[in-house]
Amino acid sequence: MAQAAQINVLDINTPLRVEHDKKRRQFSIRLNGSHDRAVLLYEYVGKKTVDLQHTEVPEAYRGREIAKHLAKAAMDFVVEEDLKAHLTCWYIQKYVKENPHPHYLERILH
Repeated sequence: MAQAAQINVLDINTPLRVEHDKKRRQFSIRLNGSHDRAVLLYEYVGKKTVDLQHTEVPEAYRGREIAKHLAKAAMDFVVEEDLKAHLTCWYIQKYVKENPHPHYLERILH
């Protein structure tokens, strides 16, 4: 008898919690308490400048606005820490375009 494939489903009642690991320079969301994680990676490229480099969500979880939570957390971090940001990651560029808050826009380096 064939076994059913495991389906990765986010529990709708479980809020997504973004964790910020400053040492590893990443934001992450643990998905369903499993080993699966969505991550946003950044690097300092100057004393007060970061490069938001890459966002990745496991394929089974894509299309559920998980990356949006990571992008918001990263941009809020840039604002809170009074940093400037390069947006190398296409998804963060898209997020800022869709959420053109002045406190975000004034911190982006072109």
